[in-house]
Formats: sequence, C-alpha cells, structure tokens
Amino acid sequence: MARKFLFFIAAMVFLGIAGLFALRLWSNELTEIALVPTTEFTAQPALEINAYENPALWLSRPGTGAGNPARWQPAFAEDANAPPAEDDVAAAESVETAPRFAVFFVHPTSYLERSNWNAPLEDQRSQERARLFVQGMASPFRDAAEVWAPRYRQATFGAFLTDKPAASAAIDAAYRDIEQAFDVFVDSVDRDTPIVLAGHSQGALHILRLLQERIAGTRLQDRVAMVYPVGWPISIEHDLPALPLPVCATSDDAQCIATWSTFAEPADPAMLVERFRESPGFDGQKRGDGPVVCVNPLTGTAGGEAPASANTGTLVPNEALDSAELVPGMVPARCAESGLLLIGDPPELGPYVLPGNNYHVYDIPLFWENLRQDVVHRVSEWTKSRP
Repeated sequence: MARKFLFFIAAMVFLGIAGLFALRLWSNELTEIALVPTTEFTAQPALEINAYENPALWLSRPGTGAGNPARWQPAFAEDANAPPAEDDVAAAESVETAPRFAVFFVHPTSYLERSNWNAPLEDQRSQERARLFVQGMASPFRDAAEVWAPRYRQATFGAFLTDKPAASAAIDAAYRDIEQAFDVFVDSVDRDTPIVLAGHSQGALHILRLLQERIAGTRLQDRVAMVYPVGWPISIEHDLPALPLPVCATSDDAQCIATWSTFAEPADPAMLVERFRESPGFDGQKRGDGPVVCVNPLTGTAGGEAPASANTGTLVPNEALDSAELVPGMVPARCAESGLLLIGDPPELGPYVLPGNNYHVYDIPLFWENLRQDVVHRVSEWTKSRP
C-alpha cells in the first residue's frame, strides 16, 4: 500500500511539472482553453435598489460579529532575535494610534468556473474562497473603525485572459454590483470619517474605476485618505494621468495611490506583460511596454528598495490554509525599472505561486504587518492636514 501511495505521489508530481512546462510553452492557448467560458454572455438581472442594505450581501461590515474575516488577527511567530520581554511595552507604545477611518475593500477573483461569465452569489466554493481572501488581504486594515467588504457577482477568472466582448461585459456587470455596494457604504459611514479604498486584482480594478467614475471631482474625493489597488498594474503613461490622485512619493504622503505587483527572482513576467501590453489604458490607448506604478510596501515610497530586516511581518499560511502566523524579516523588496516589485529568492509560502515566479496571490500577505502600519500612519497624516 505504501509503495502504491508513493507511485501515486510521483505520478502527481510528474503531471504537475508537465503541466507547468506546457503552460510555459503554450501559456495563452492553454489558459484560454482551460479557463475562458465558451458560452455566450447572459446579462444578469440588476440587484434590487436596496439589496446591499441586507447584511447577508457583505463578507464584512459593522455588526458582522466575532466571525468577521476582516477583523482576523494572526499570531506572531517566535523570533529568536526579538527584544527582551521588558522591551515589549515600550515597543507597543511606539506603534502609532489609529485614527477613526472606514475601509471599503473589494476581494479578488475567487470564481474559476467556465460555466458562467459571472459568479452566482449562491456559488459556495467561490464564496468560501472570497471569505479566505478577505481574511488574508483585508485584515491588515483591521485597525479601522469600520471595514466593509461586499459579496458581488464577480467576473470569472477567464474573463481576464481574453479580449472577447463577453469578458468586458462580465467585468462591467461585476462593477455595477460594486458601485451599488459602494453607495450603501458611503450613505452608512459618518460624513466626517475619512475613507480608505482597497482591493486586490479584480477588486483593485473595481476600486480604480470607482475612483474615476464616482469619486473624481466630487466632494467625496476630499474624504479619500488613501487608495490601495494592489496587484493591478497601473501604467504610468496611460493610466495614471486619468486618475484624480497621485502616486505616494514618500511614506508620509496621504490621499495618494499605493500599489505593487510582486515577483521573486529570477522573474519572468512574460504572461503578465503580454496581456497588459495590448490592453487599453484608462486613456483608451494600448498600455504598451512602459513602466507601471510601484510603491515599495517596505519603505512607503515610490521606487527604491529595502532589506528583509525592514519587513515587520509576512503572513505565512499553514498547509490547510486555516491558520497563519506573521514572520518578520522574511523577504526584502525592490522596485525594478519596469515597476515590478522584486523580492529576491522565492520564499516558501504555499502552492499558489504562478508561473514566472509571480507571487500575485501573495501581494498583500508578503507585507501584511507593514501594510497595517502604513495605512494607520497615512490616515494619521491625512487627519493632521485637515483644518
């Protein structure tokens, strides 16, 4: 029996390696065949006007209770180089006190099926993944007074791998849900409370669209203390000029945009670059080969680099993905000329690293504690600047 089990494992490893090899050789063709729906796009009915007043349509919001995934707090791993116990109080007192602020967070794609262009809200598997994403990616914002994270009829993963008109229609449909949820968020949050917009991957795209279409040039723009559209590349030439806020130049800046796309080295971003090059920017032109925005999450500055010692906590999950701990000093970070964020040798975080040493799934967990501190500091700076 043991020998049969070993043969099974060997076969699975072989198939996995063969699959990755094929993916590298015929990446576009294989990913489109495997993940892009072949069905026609069917417009989904609009949600009721007051749909997002129902707490069931939120993964996180005030009143969610003890099971709120955005309020999750991981444990710190034991550190042999940690300061003596008598220094713990002083270290805790040095952490900046969080001002009152509210976060609107949009989770990344958790629906991988080809049967629909948009995820049904009742799809249990995608909802379980979405909750896990909120736990790992929205929890750095747990110091906020309010964290709102909507469920939505997201575009399926394959919609981002093709230029079919149905893909754009699916992304637009997902955005309409987000827009509706955002209206409820704004109406519910006190008018004097600063707002932080955050999301990852597909969620980051929807956040950027909100910034363009619903916030730019309105009174609401002045309340936006920070924007974190992490994991969605922003072209400096074709995207940034169309956005109402600048990139964060220094760690003390507020009312700015901080984002990054993470690769270990040697980095091979060919799959990302090819698709991104041909996609239309926010100005309507192809994004081309120009650099993308990179705000280093370890320094809080546009560009630059920092050693692993500046990393105050990487979120490292266990094999079952039901627990994780923060490990300080695990990875460095350097913004390359292209705008990609490079982290040196590939760290061991789990099986979800994409081809080319693409750590997209781990964009936020790699810098969990630094992000938690960053948002508190920047909102504090925003608060100081208010009359």
